[in-house]
Amino acid sequence: MSDRQRAAVFGQPIAHSKSPALHLAAYGQLQVPLDYQRVEAGTGQARDLTTRLRVEPGWKGASVTMPLKQVMVPLMDSVSERVQRLGVLNTIVVSSTPGGIQLRGENTDVDGIIRALAEAGARTVETVAVLGAGGTAAAATEALRSMGATTVDYVVRNAGRAAETIELAETLGCTATAIHVAAAGQQLNRYDAVVSTLPPRAADALIADLQLQNLRPGTALLDVAYDPWPSALATAWEAAGGTVIGGLSMLLHQAVEQVKMFSGVTEADWGQVTNVMCDAVGLPHPRT
Repeated sequence: MSDRQRAAVFGQPIAHSKSPALHLAAYGQLQVPLDYQRVEAGTGQARDLTTRLRVEPGWKGASVTMPLKQVMVPLMDSVSERVQRLGVLNTIVVSSTPGGIQLRGENTDVDGIIRALAEAGARTVETVAVLGAGGTAAAATEALRSMGATTVDYVVRNAGRAAETIELAETLGCTATAIHVAAAGQQLNRYDAVVSTLPPRAADALIADLQLQNLRPGTALLDVAYDPWPSALATAWEAAGGTVIGGLSMLLHQAVEQVKMFSGVTEADWGQVTNVMCDAVGLPHPRT
């Protein structure tokens, strides 16, 4: 078995993932010999994945997507304070110590959301809505709070499913409520930004109830789903006069942080690395 350094993205489904293109472009620019692949795996394979990271040579880390973001947290040797708060990870850093291989859980989704919104001009917010209440919604909550959010509405079908995320928001100092999509639509002009954390196509059925005619011109929507793109929600939002940020932008910015962790490179022209990653997936270069 090769001892070449390697990393991968874990999740299911995973065939659409742009993470390999982003990471491989970055490692090429940094001249780091690190391979990066897709590994299709569901929740039942989580423990097997951590075993692979411990026993197979060369692992530097893994990007983690659905449905593994929560289930892998208790399998880590340590987690960051952010992961402790959120209860979800999207990054595993593998390190070799005198005591053996150590796995550390991190979450760079928060960084990705902040930078994607800022790139579109949404640097500060106060009243926001989040579509969904799962693991990515938890990351969105911390990101939005760091941008100044004081009120968060979670747009969900079942209010009970938002209980943990509401508790997180309140712990962070926000006023948080679970509301139906029709209620969000009636007050759409209150929101400084909206983040959709729903899976691909899941937001399509919400468009009519969101009453986009109430949208304040320029209001930012970050739709974390990026395949297919543009999503029906993104198309309708933009047609109504809003500003749309695609999930690929979030993926880019969170991946930059993962590249730093997996490569071990601390000094580099990260602006140029980011541009090369953009070129690999057809994104425009971030505005400086």
